Amino acid sequence: MDLLNTLVDKGLRRELPTREEALAVLATSDDELLDVVAAAGKVRRQWFGRRVKLNYLVNLKSGLCPEDCSYCSQRLGSKAEILKYTWLKPEDASKAAAAGVAGGAKRVCLVASGRGPTDRDVDRVSKTIQAIKDGNEDVEVCACLGLLSDGQAERLRSAGADAYNHNLNTSESTYGAITSTHTYADRVDTVQKAHAAGLSACSGLIAGMGESDEDLVDVVYALRELDPDSVPVNFLIPFEGTPLAKEWNLTPQRALRILAMVRFVCPDVEVRLAGGREVHLRSLQPLALHLANSIFLGDYLTSEGQAGKADLEMIADAGFEVEGAGTTTLPRHRSTAHDEAPAAGGCGSSVGGCGPAADTGADAGHSGCGGCGSSGGGGVCAPEPAGVPEPVAASAGADEPHPAPVPAGAARTDLVAVRRRGAGTDLAPNA
Repeated sequence: MDLLNTLVDKGLRRELPTREEALAVLATSDDELLDVVAAAGKVRRQWFGRRVKLNYLVNLKSGLCPEDCSYCSQRLGSKAEILKYTWLKPEDASKAAAAGVAGGAKRVCLVASGRGPTDRDVDRVSKTIQAIKDGNEDVEVCACLGLLSDGQAERLRSAGADAYNHNLNTSESTYGAITSTHTYADRVDTVQKAHAAGLSACSGLIAGMGESDEDLVDVVYALRELDPDSVPVNFLIPFEGTPLAKEWNLTPQRALRILAMVRFVCPDVEVRLAGGREVHLRSLQPLALHLANSIFLGDYLTSEGQAGKADLEMIADAGFEVEGAGTTTLPRHRSTAHDEAPAAGGCGSSVGGCGPAADTGADAGHSGCGGCGSSGGGGVCAPEPAGVPEPVAASAGADEPHPAPVPAGAARTDLVAVRRRGAGTDLAPNA
């Protein structure tokens, strides 16, 4: 296919595709899907080999957000039955982070719900960063606290933060239909503040909110313009109790085409497979590793993800390898730029990197509703705490019928599970 050959050539040269070419990727047929994945996979391997970076989310403060982001389970007015708790103590956050690091995570993403941090909140998070780094010397720390005020990014950088996440989420033209309590321009401003402070900027999107192909291309081109080191791609988790609960617009094939388009537009950037992968990619998750070079390990902010052990097995079975702490994530031309920048250290170096992603509808961190990486994620569920009903398991009895397969394109509410373990609970985390 001439289109794919052209896009591969441009990706290997770091040349921006035309908007028409990006839209054409989203318009390809299911019969062409493996060709699209193979082509984008060539670009991914050129800049990142077969390495997969693991990231781990710690939800420092859950729920009760004053913002009204329609996709988020922590939003103002949300009726989603998620965990709600105030700030974790630094030692508790460090303990939660250590579980992720022990599972192979190279980056810990600290997320707190809310419009943005107060100066006291920045002090609190600074102590948490120090506690995590004291216990895990080589770990990267990304903060995701919402809209930043002047000077706050510099204070986080001084405290040891390597990166800052704040997602654009959707196109500027449709942003007002998703959120009314802050603007698209507010989000852009926060990403620019993080960049200017020497933090590795991380900013991504949420797909599946009813947007058009043009909206998806618009937000990805806007992200390329901002030039973050990391672009998390979240897929909306339609949480019951949120305004977008009925928006089941994605198939595994469409999710793969979206990831391929992002890779072609942002060829040398850390593309992170974030919230909602288990819900929407399902059994095609391994194919997504040919497009994204970074994923979240285990659970998300308010929803459960695939078992951490299953994540690691998936990576190995697909022929990829977990990126080690001493390995530079970004290609040399990007990591060198970080090393030469004032207060450098970001996603390119072994001590910095790109943060997470978005609120993906279910959970991603709020903070101005832009969550560190993601939101939701169904998948394998750990035992529930006392008083919480166990999910009904499929029967293994020889005489009992197997459940009927779910039709293609049908809502998969069975894959959306509220997180009841890890941070904010007495149960062990999924890592």
